[in-house]
Amino acid sequence: MDMDAFAAVHRPQWQRLDELVAKRRLTGEEADELLVLYQRTSTHLSMVRSVAPEGALSASLSTRLARARTTFTGARSNFFEDMAHFFVLSLPAAFYRLRWLTVCVGAIFLTVAWLFGLWVTSTPEVLQAMGSEAQNRQYVEEDFVDYYSEDPASSFAGAVWTNNAWITAQMVAFGISGFWVPYVLFVNAQGTGMSGGLMHAYGELDTFFVYILPHGMMEITAIFIAAAAGLRIFWAWVAPGPQPRLQSLATEGRSLFTVALGLGLVLLVSGIVEGFVTPSGLPPWLKITIGALVFAGYWTYTLWLGRKAYDAGARGDLTARDAGEQVTAV
Repeated sequence: MDMDAFAAVHRPQWQRLDELVAKRRLTGEEADELLVLYQRTSTHLSMVRSVAPEGALSASLSTRLARARTTFTGARSNFFEDMAHFFVLSLPAAFYRLRWLTVCVGAIFLTVAWLFGLWVTSTPEVLQAMGSEAQNRQYVEEDFVDYYSEDPASSFAGAVWTNNAWITAQMVAFGISGFWVPYVLFVNAQGTGMSGGLMHAYGELDTFFVYILPHGMMEITAIFIAAAAGLRIFWAWVAPGPQPRLQSLATEGRSLFTVALGLGLVLLVSGIVEGFVTPSGLPPWLKITIGALVFAGYWTYTLWLGRKAYDAGARGDLTARDAGEQVTAV
């Protein structure tokens, strides 16, 4: 098919579609005309994609159709319906799709952290390089615990939430690079392992876990989830399968940015725990129990509701209409 000739023949219809989309109000006749032109342009896009799916003309027609679709479907549902769809179908299905990769990422992270901790406790030179005897004791006996209570609980919880949400959003967004996710995971595993190793070397490993576990079980799991999402986006680009590369990347990207939004809420909960529970005077067993309940709540939501949503056909993507469903004219 000659793309230039095809475009020359149908361009007037596409331009008319643009004119109708640009209008703030449409008459009944214009609305009917808009729908007919939308159907025709959708058919044109299907024809173009069969020849050059990643060409400039295909992209241009997709953009036109998206604008037109917004014109007559923008108010198709209300806020509460959208929220219900997000929390009952899209988000749990997206988490469910990442469950095994999340576990694998977590296992690798914990292994690396444990190895760094072992390195610190078994190598005196490393312990000395981390600071003087006085500095190390200052960290173990005061700084580590004081970190969680030196600021007001609400301010600390907010700061922790925004920082961690930013980190997870970066891991999803920059996962396509292929190196950002492993780098962030390694740096955090190194820091966690060496901190734990230092606390263990001075006989305060129990303090380390009492102050890490209540919020850390969910917080660090959120990091693993974000890492899994970023890696899936990278793999969709490297190995798109039968789909065109851009289409594979777009589908996976839409689905997994749902994860980034959901993790903002997950991290809000862990931030509240870190700000109000971790530094509190509650018994250690109760602090850890609260953290474990939050952790169990996430996995129940993912494995139970996520499986049901996944079996129902949800994948975390936008609805077919919002994602660019084509209407075929007959």
